[in-house]
Amino acid sequence: MTDLKPDIAFKKEIEAISGASLSTCMQCGTCSVVCNVSPEDQPFPRKEMVYAGWGMRDRLIGNPDVWLCHQCGDCSSHCPRGVNPADVLAATRLQTYKRYATPRFMGRLLSNPKLLPLAILLPVLIIAGIIYLAGTLSIPAGPVNYSNFFPHAWLNSSFFLITVASYGIAAVGISRFWKDLHRFEFNNTVKRGFFASFWKVKNDILAHSRFSKCEKNRGRKVAHFLVFYGFALLLLVTLYAIYAAVTDLYPLALTNPFKILGNIASLMLFSGLGIMIWNRLAKMEGSERSSYADWLFLTAILLLTASGVVIEAARFLNWSAAYYLYFFHLVCVWFVIIYLPYTKFGHVIYRTVAMTYAMSADRK
Repeated sequence: MTDLKPDIAFKKEIEAISGASLSTCMQCGTCSVVCNVSPEDQPFPRKEMVYAGWGMRDRLIGNPDVWLCHQCGDCSSHCPRGVNPADVLAATRLQTYKRYATPRFMGRLLSNPKLLPLAILLPVLIIAGIIYLAGTLSIPAGPVNYSNFFPHAWLNSSFFLITVASYGIAAVGISRFWKDLHRFEFNNTVKRGFFASFWKVKNDILAHSRFSKCEKNRGRKVAHFLVFYGFALLLLVTLYAIYAAVTDLYPLALTNPFKILGNIASLMLFSGLGIMIWNRLAKMEGSERSSYADWLFLTAILLLTASGVVIEAARFLNWSAAYYLYFFHLVCVWFVIIYLPYTKFGHVIYRTVAMTYAMSADRK
């Protein structure tokens, strides 16, 4: 006999985020039947809908199947009661960021729209403080050279240290998530270690192959592919820019291969984000719901990309407002990178970890 301890507050949170009326789910199982990525053994999301309806937080948070779902919407489009299981699982993933956020206040900071001004203020104060300590808190005279405003030695070292510290602390929460995944044993035993399992699942992640199985929103694969690899290319270009700054190769000419690669990455991001934003705007009156976390993620990446293009033009055209724009761009960069484990962007980490565990448990 199982002793159920419903968490009604958790149920109401899921309903508020997803817009779903969990009590109307009649457990017909249609959602699991139409899902092409759900395993045959203990398929999702039917059982997750039971857990959500009963407010069983511990059966949802730390559940790998919640992350194996790629929210294609096939289940929601076929739900006879309009409960929208895809949105319920998406709401559960948002609760996961808050549950495993380390320190805890970071989860609240990035999930509450009322706290957004504070979330923005933190990188503003940090960046301004570093520039002040570097002794360059003024607008330099002469041609635009961003290193005169924020010396690259200070920029690179401070950003590296803060990023390492942020991710190091966040890793504590990720490790708790990995530990909790082991509560869900699908084949009685875990057969492989983390790295061996990751190596076997990496191709699925890199190729976004699960998206190909979705029927309702096939275009999501293209959008996610463009954003994923566009962002990865920008990271590569950023690393080269750091190298260029250290070796006095900065600033880069427009014809520099890495500069060209960075512009291509920006085009990829604009295209992918454009598709995502269009899809969400088109569905605002439809069956799928967009949350604050969705728009925060899309807006932050869009502002990061757009401001990067603008400051590139500002440097080559020698705009008088270049340094103000550069400061804004730095805030966008730090907001996205430092807060990554605590926002929806964190699904890059959580889904990878969950898919790795599923592979280790032979969850096919």
